[in-house]
Amino acid sequence: MPLMPVTESMFLLGESREHPLHVGGLQLFELPDGAGPDYVGELHRALLDTDDIHPLLRRRPRDPVGSLGQWMWTDDDRLDLEYHVRLSALPTPGRVRELLELVSRLHGSLLDRHRPLWEAHLVEGLRDNRFALYTKVHHALLDGVSALRLLQRSLTTDPTVRDTRPPWAAREDEPRGPRSRTGVGAVLRDIAGLGPALAKYANEVFRAQTATLPFAAPRSILNVPITGARRFAAQGWPLARVRAVGDAAGATVNDVMLAMCAGALRRYLLELDALPEKPLVAAVPMSLRTGDDSAGGNALGMILCTLATDRPDPADRLAAITESTRSDKDVYRGMSQLQVTALSAIPFAPLALGLLPGAVRLTPPGFNLMISNVPGPTEPLYWNGARMLGVYPVSIPYEGQALNITVTSYNGSLEFGLTGCRRTVPHLQRLLTHLDTELADLERAI
Repeated sequence: MPLMPVTESMFLLGESREHPLHVGGLQLFELPDGAGPDYVGELHRALLDTDDIHPLLRRRPRDPVGSLGQWMWTDDDRLDLEYHVRLSALPTPGRVRELLELVSRLHGSLLDRHRPLWEAHLVEGLRDNRFALYTKVHHALLDGVSALRLLQRSLTTDPTVRDTRPPWAAREDEPRGPRSRTGVGAVLRDIAGLGPALAKYANEVFRAQTATLPFAAPRSILNVPITGARRFAAQGWPLARVRAVGDAAGATVNDVMLAMCAGALRRYLLELDALPEKPLVAAVPMSLRTGDDSAGGNALGMILCTLATDRPDPADRLAAITESTRSDKDVYRGMSQLQVTALSAIPFAPLALGLLPGAVRLTPPGFNLMISNVPGPTEPLYWNGARMLGVYPVSIPYEGQALNITVTSYNGSLEFGLTGCRRTVPHLQRLLTHLDTELADLERAI
């Protein structure tokens, strides 16, 4: 296979035991009518009968995994599906709390580089007639958008369809060979345009200061060395409530989501007597994909956005966030995907430096945390007759970035997934309560 793009190899090069670099997802399902007590076990056995695996999920780093394996892919022709697809059961009483504890443990373990870099865990024993599926895949293979699209291929809007084809199965209508690459001429034009693009970036960000400055984020308790153990919390809120706030304030759903996070973080840090005087800054990834692309890889840009956590009024915070996101997006207007990706690397520099011993304590944070929003399905979906009740993203805290908030939408709900370093971010569950309070405060303030 060809050399990995740098956007893929960097996730293998930057990984260590303290810094797992895989993304995940938790899907919650309701058992279909008439399902017997062994429904999940039977589903697991049926999934193991799948022998035609999506080409992307047959990839593993080429041997030796410690050197060339970080630069080249190879196909695994001895894929052991029983290793990758596992069945787990929750302890009594089978609450969501026990499910989140299980996901927290599973998300903290590294993927085996001698095998294709993904796992799927069916989880039974969840009360109220439910079961769950937790999947994780290395960020070198998929970003959040392509991972969600891969999941959707196995779901249907028809509850009567009984199809156990899993997300990792190949489809007949998919190309088997490598997709065509961007033409050399187009790449050369993009590279030639990097100079003007960098000049525009510098003018907007540093001279005119119409966008959020890189490395202007304050130090906080979130910007410290982290461990590999994880804690995960998740909850959803009605999208209609979030949209109504945005309509009243002239803001987008994404702006209101960021304002919810900003207010929740302000309350959380005040409780810990750890709120910086300067406002926190969030890195907000932007998907650069077009069309229905589930080919894998990574196609991301990033803006920096103030969270205005120095402002006590929710309406003022939302106004500041809305202005910040508009200004930051304007910086990249008219640029190509390659140019946006290259310039987005500037505020990521501290993450690379953070791999050096002691660097996190010496270098200023490029931002305080990452907050992502991945659009999801708008209709209720089913898998083998089981209705999907919710889908919650499980993402990556980086060195010096102890908390990650990723959000997706599903069937009229905005689903929040909070992933934190288990040792560094105490009482992570409290942030869910603060998110709920902040949405109510925004409704009253707007």
